[in-house]
Parts: sequence; C-alpha cells; structure tokens
Amino acid sequence: MNEDIFLLDPYALKKEEKNALMVARLCELTHLHQEHCQAYANILESFGYANKNYGCIEDFFALPVRIFKEIDLLSSKEIVKTLTSSGTTGKVSTIYLDKLTAQLQTKALIKIMQSFLGKARLPMLIIDTKEILQDRNHFSARAAGVMGLSNFGRKHTYVLDASMQLDIGMLKDFLSKYKDQPILIFGFTYMVWEYFFKPINENKIDIDLSNAILFHSGGWKKLEHLKVSNALFKESFQKVCNLRRIHNFYGMVEQVGSIFVECEAGHLHTPNFADIIIRDPLSLEPLGMHQEGLIELCSLLPHSYPGHVLLSEDRGVILGEDDCACGRKGKYFSVLGRIKSAEKRGCSDTFIK
Repeated sequence: MNEDIFLLDPYALKKEEKNALMVARLCELTHLHQEHCQAYANILESFGYANKNYGCIEDFFALPVRIFKEIDLLSSKEIVKTLTSSGTTGKVSTIYLDKLTAQLQTKALIKIMQSFLGKARLPMLIIDTKEILQDRNHFSARAAGVMGLSNFGRKHTYVLDASMQLDIGMLKDFLSKYKDQPILIFGFTYMVWEYFFKPINENKIDIDLSNAILFHSGGWKKLEHLKVSNALFKESFQKVCNLRRIHNFYGMVEQVGSIFVECEAGHLHTPNFADIIIRDPLSLEPLGMHQEGLIELCSLLPHSYPGHVLLSEDRGVILGEDDCACGRKGKYFSVLGRIKSAEKRGCSDTFIK
C-alpha cells in the first residue's frame, strides 16, 4: 500500500478521487489475498469472482464477517499478533496481523483520532480494568480497543477494579490533578454507562467533566433493552457531569484501524482509507442514499488476511456524501442495529460479573 494517503487529512478526499483510489487499492488487495490465501481463492472461484474486472467498489466480493468464526484466513506467514472478537455463542473471530498490517492500522487510527483530538496526548481515563491486558500477543476485541485508543493518552488511569467497581477515590484524584486541562476518556458504551455513569448518578457524586472528551463504542444492544438511546446517553452525561464532547464510533475487530467516528453533527464518517456500501438484505444489490440495508465495509488496511471487503450483520443507512455540516468529506451514515437473525455480539456486552 502506498502510504502517501496518510499525509492527507483523513477526510479530505471527495467522491470521485476517493472512488478511484478505493477501486485501485481494493483490486491490489484482492489479487494479493487470492495469491497468498488458498481458502480465499477457492471462495472467489466458487462465486465466479476469480478473474473479475472491477470498475467500482460495489463490484468486489464481500466475505460475510461471520466466516472468521468458522475458518482461519491469513495471507502472511509472518504473524506478529492475533486478535479475537467478543461473542456470546462461544465462537470468536480470529484475525491474524503481520507487522505491515499492524503498522497501517496504527497509522490510520492516529490520523482519524487527530482529526478530533489534535496531536497532543491527553491525560487519559480508561473505563475498564487493567487486568484485560494480560496477554500482549493474543488480544480480545475489548483489549485491542483499549490498547489502540491508549496511544492517544498519557498518565493512563484505569478506574474500574477487577470486580468492575468504580474506584471513586482514584477518579476524584485524577480529575483534581488535571482539572485545568483537557482529558480523554475511553470505554465501551455499555461499560461506560453501567460501571461509570450509573454509580456517579446513583451516588450523587459531584464531578465536573466539562474539560473531558469521551470516546466510546460497542455495547448498544444492552442499552437498547434499557431504553438508553444515543441521544439519552449524551443528555444524561451533560446533565449530571457537564460532559458535552462525546464521540461514539463504529468498527469491528475484523477491520481494526478503520473506525468510523461520530462527528460534531452526530454522523458517523468514512475516512480516506475506508468506505461503506448499503446492500439489500435479500438480493445483496447496492442501495441508494437514505435506503436501509446491510452494511458492507471496505478497508485498504488488511494485508495479512482477506478482510478488505466484509459484509457485516448490522443495518445502516447512508445519510450523505461530501456535504456534512462538520466539513469532513466522504460518506456519512447511521447504524440502526443488528439484523434479527444475527447472534448478539459486542466488546462490552460479553462481560459477566
């Protein structure tokens, strides 16, 4: 992959230029994985994609994301890290990273996060327990998320103990120490709500998070059952803690690095090196703007495994392209939830007390 793309603002490319880039690079990745991953080559052959010409991103064959739970797919013998997804059925996705893929993922994540945080590393509050980082070579999706986002902070403080109890003293000490400067907070959505917000709210703990920026992701399934929407999540933090800068983001362990962050206008954005397609759940035909369907995810980052074009089990809708009020170019969209037949999964949903 030509890494010149990382010299650009991550949301700089408009439709025509980005489409040309995506098609060219996805074509290169398809041929790379076809040559080095026999299982992937067999799949393309079976579906008539072995010698296909690609004119647009909708032309590429999308692997169903669940396939990574069923078989090992890798295109490199130089694996340096293994990631596993979270799930409730016992089966997990296994993703193999070589040095190049890991480096590209890190660079992509840095470019995306700097668009929202700037380049300075901020004092960081992590809504999790440090015990999740025990094995540095085999990460769960939750641990990978914490490690990935921790690169943007300093003075990392884990405020949950091994029993997932909020250490209020540690929290107050941290906030007192950094009260006059911006701080970064990260956690998975359900955990942030259940183990951070609820104890603060129920115990009427007086804290001011007006200088904080909260990034959170995953775990919406449980909050839906609790009738907690994204809007209520934000309103509650603003009312109780005076926390106003909140960014949800969408992504999956099968395409680490290619995250889609919610902007100031409340929209999820595709960066230069990733894109989405919405497909009809039955015909798999691509759908137009404002039409609800299955989310297909395209990424230029996976070189060690064929995860560059994946069909998710999530529903979504594209809201626009190149014209978001926040000024970022590219498609922006909303995620509407899981398809009904899909298994429940999520980085924070699987924590059992």
